[in-house]
Amino acid sequence: MLRLFKIVNGLIKELDVPDTDIRKRLNEADWIDAHEPTEDERQILQGLLKTDIPEFDDVEEIEASARCFVDQAGIHVHSLFLTQNEGRFSTVSVACILQTHTLITVREGELADFRLLRMRARRGQVEAQDAAELLVTLLEQKVENHADGLEDLHRQLEDVSYLVLEDEEAELDEAINRLAKLEDSNGKTRLCLMDTQRNISFLLRHLRKEGELRETLREINRDIETLMSHTTFLFDKINFLMDSTQGFINIEQNQIIKIFSIAAVVFLPPTLIASIYGMNFEHMPELKWLLGYPWALGLMVLAGIAPYWYFKRKGWL
Repeated sequence: MLRLFKIVNGLIKELDVPDTDIRKRLNEADWIDAHEPTEDERQILQGLLKTDIPEFDDVEEIEASARCFVDQAGIHVHSLFLTQNEGRFSTVSVACILQTHTLITVREGELADFRLLRMRARRGQVEAQDAAELLVTLLEQKVENHADGLEDLHRQLEDVSYLVLEDEEAELDEAINRLAKLEDSNGKTRLCLMDTQRNISFLLRHLRKEGELRETLREINRDIETLMSHTTFLFDKINFLMDSTQGFINIEQNQIIKIFSIAAVVFLPPTLIASIYGMNFEHMPELKWLLGYPWALGLMVLAGIAPYWYFKRKGWL
């Protein structure tokens, strides 16, 4: 699907594009968003760019030289974006191609950053003077979403913290599962921030426009540094809660083992007495006693009570 946007009086407006007029309207667009383009749409874009549209496998390349470069088509920036599916985060690379008057983005999957930017554009809330400023706005939107995402992760972590440290009825296995998901989400957010930082450094070296746009990029970089520190804090807290959870699980297991150990010690003396009187030797005086059976039972009861009383007195129970 191709979505076309045009800058009108400093604001981004989405263009209505009938299928019959798409080639004509492409030349009017300042931003072309190619969401999972078909083969025909790729051919149209390739005619406009005078170069091949990158395949999704090529976009996922992690080498710096493959993700950010300049050629005859323009400035290429392959940037990582977060997407959420069934409560779990994953990363998707978006190919951004910046030409003199046009920004082209090629991506797969529905991304919240693009959806929010389109919604803001419909409300007239996205300002830009040219394609370069629009690319910077897209990266700024991405970083703002990461900031909101980290705030949400922090709130979830506070809930898990209460679950682990204060809720006596908590299921600690559930807490471990939630901590593992939070750690994964925080790691992917940090990866996207690092990738964006690299994108901005590349743009600062290659964008010709001076002044306010470059200062905006530097401000975004400073925001990223702050968010990176926040991800480090979240990692530390996740590790602390994970260690605490495992410690509480070990304490619970030790309590269970302690109960079994005490039970074994309590029942060991009566078992010994019962074993002795079960030997059936010929010369055992107690076998001929009238009160021999009550004597053996009483002795076993006393042998069981004695270690229990001793443990209780020592405070081990």
